[in-house]
Amino acid sequence: MRKPIIAGNWKMNKTLEEALEFANSVKEKVPAAASVDSVIGAPALFLGQLVEAVEGTNVKISAQNAHFEESGAFTGETSLKALADLGVSYVIIGHSERREMFNETDESVNKKARAAFKQGLVPIVCCGETLDQREAGETNDFVAGQIKAALEGLTEEQVSNTVIAYEPIWAIGTGKSSSAQDANEVCAHIRETVRGLYSEKSADSVRIQYGGSVKPENIAEYMAESDIDGALVGGASLDAASYLALLEAVSNG
Repeated sequence: MRKPIIAGNWKMNKTLEEALEFANSVKEKVPAAASVDSVIGAPALFLGQLVEAVEGTNVKISAQNAHFEESGAFTGETSLKALADLGVSYVIIGHSERREMFNETDESVNKKARAAFKQGLVPIVCCGETLDQREAGETNDFVAGQIKAALEGLTEEQVSNTVIAYEPIWAIGTGKSSSAQDANEVCAHIRETVRGLYSEKSADSVRIQYGGSVKPENIAEYMAESDIDGALVGGASLDAASYLALLEAVSNG
């Protein structure tokens, strides 16, 4: 049985004061670690302070991006080695916004995934199609291609511990969401892709999230599906009460 994982992706939102207020208001209220993994993906500026704020609780902190090199002449970038030193647990890589606006490629996603494991962080690997690709019937092939590229060179154990976030681009921040059944169909295809690349064990172990206008009112529909193990949540994770409601819905489900 795969343990659910809910990860909030704050994107470029909140001040340090607001971030700490959020963390302090939820850290003692999140469900037990045995029932769901509770993750906050915060701006890099706040990661160290947030790690300290939630220390000893069931909340884990994620970076939203990182560079694959340990160090070097990469002005403005953040190294996974430095993130690990801060105590960050996860890193989101390959988000569609990074791909579209900052030239993230399948190759760089793969390098980041391998580098994350080297530093002891768990990568949350994002994938997803555009509306044009969906309407053209290209979703499964396109997403499978992203997954194959992202996982290349990883060990079976690493793949088993990877988190994959399926986020149809047309459903991110638009108020539109894929139906639970359609989302599950793609997540099942992702799992089948992992099975073909690695093994039954890896496919059964890898956790696959859905992302795209997820909120407390619809999370139960997605979690009821066979191959959806959680959610990568944007706007609904910015409010503490909403974030807790998402976790409670999953924990009680």
